[in-house]
Amino acid sequence: MAVQATLSSVIGPDAPEVVDGGGEYLSKNPANLDDVVAKVALGTPDTLVAATEQAQRAQKEWSQVPAPVRGRVIAGLGRLVEANKESLAKLVTREIGKPYAEALGEVQEIVDTCDFFLGEGRRLYGQTVPSEMPDKQLFTFRVPVGVAVVITAGNFPVAVPSWYLVPALLCGNAVVWKPAEYAAGAARAVAELAWKAGVPKGVLNLVYTDGEATFKGLEASLEAGTVNKVGFTGSSAVGTRVGELCGRHLQNPCLELGGKNPMIVTEDADLDLAVEGALFSGWGTAGQRCTSLGNLIVHRDVKDEFTRRLDEALRAATVGEPGGDVLYGPMLDQKFADNFESILDTLQPHHTTLGSDAVGRIGNDKPRKGFHGDPATGLYYHPVLVDGMRTDDHIFRNETFGPIVGITAYDTLDEAIELGNAPGYGLSAAIYTTDPAKAFRFRQGIGAGMLSVNNSTSGAEAHLPFGGNGKSGNGSRQSGIWVLDQFTRWQSLNWDFSGKLQKAQMDVDTVEPELDYRLPPELGGN
Repeated sequence: MAVQATLSSVIGPDAPEVVDGGGEYLSKNPANLDDVVAKVALGTPDTLVAATEQAQRAQKEWSQVPAPVRGRVIAGLGRLVEANKESLAKLVTREIGKPYAEALGEVQEIVDTCDFFLGEGRRLYGQTVPSEMPDKQLFTFRVPVGVAVVITAGNFPVAVPSWYLVPALLCGNAVVWKPAEYAAGAARAVAELAWKAGVPKGVLNLVYTDGEATFKGLEASLEAGTVNKVGFTGSSAVGTRVGELCGRHLQNPCLELGGKNPMIVTEDADLDLAVEGALFSGWGTAGQRCTSLGNLIVHRDVKDEFTRRLDEALRAATVGEPGGDVLYGPMLDQKFADNFESILDTLQPHHTTLGSDAVGRIGNDKPRKGFHGDPATGLYYHPVLVDGMRTDDHIFRNETFGPIVGITAYDTLDEAIELGNAPGYGLSAAIYTTDPAKAFRFRQGIGAGMLSVNNSTSGAEAHLPFGGNGKSGNGSRQSGIWVLDQFTRWQSLNWDFSGKLQKAQMDVDTVEPELDYRLPPELGGN
């Protein structure tokens, strides 16, 4: 029988004993709803406030640990995650229903992130800058921001948090991490590994609360001045609220939000390759990635053939129990199943649904051919490919966060790019083409922060910037060296050893050119 955990917030070392009071949440296996992964004691707004106070006290000492030593702590975390890779991946699969192969890849992302950032402990470079005056030196330094509150979604319950936690801790910050309730067990596992790697508990605090308690606690903490940075991964609607709140306190949050990621298929594309990319990015993880394919925009000359091939591939794909070799498993949680039901309600008579023999929840009344396992145990839904999508459709304009993708035709590449930008998101976009000119015109015109040519809209590497524009984010970037700007502030120092006051712009020696000089005839002048 599967082990059930009992979890509560961990804030310390001298935190108040009472960290609950916000009720109990049952984190259930969405592939088997009778399997309770964890009973989670939720905190109140005061729990988050107490955690930020703890973090503020602990951060001062942590920032004095030499950065190369902090890098060794990150290295230790990477090795611990690697040693527990299979166990952590199995927990991810059990708690959120992600296929095991994908869960293994997600855990590997933590290892890759640690491997990249352990070296940054020796490369948090500042600069020595020449002064305009003699006997004076100018310097720049990266300094930690202080306390970071990190709020993460549960569709990538371990990889995405590492994009925040690893660089934030490496740079000398303390962190208060509020994970999604439905991924509480995976979050606790990652936190335990971080503590065992040498991160003090007061430096990394784990808080379980619901959304409204989080918002109220964050508001109170910002008011009290115990928070210096907010990182948020989640929906665009909630991200807007977080951004407004931070703006009132002159803070610039790191917002990684939703997407309506287009894939353009040109008339010269390799259609089989494009079908493979669309299948993975549109329906992998049941379409519950921020980078999931949103709209297929296909050249009119090849649309019918591409649609036929994709429909065939989708019908042949295996859906079901995530421990098996499946394209996707269940919805992450009941709230996402409910949301997907509401998306299906927006389908119109002008839509043709393809990809399966039915639409909606998979069960005895709506069976799915080749389903792996017992659909009655979990939150399983048919894949949907919607032909006949129009630009005023709900599914064209909005993130659907489920196994549904719409398809429409275009005539010119400029039209395709305009369709790709129209929903107003800007996270990820892809084009399939064998013409380099089309690829570069696509890059110039599309508004997304991450682009792919002949690859899917999904997939990130630890050393590339991750993030979006428009409704997908505020331009902040995670991963690679770019995320250092989220968790450090630039500090400048000017050091005058001349023994006198030298005033910039006023006491500067100048050399005046003879601007009326002209070359003589023997040197080519007139």
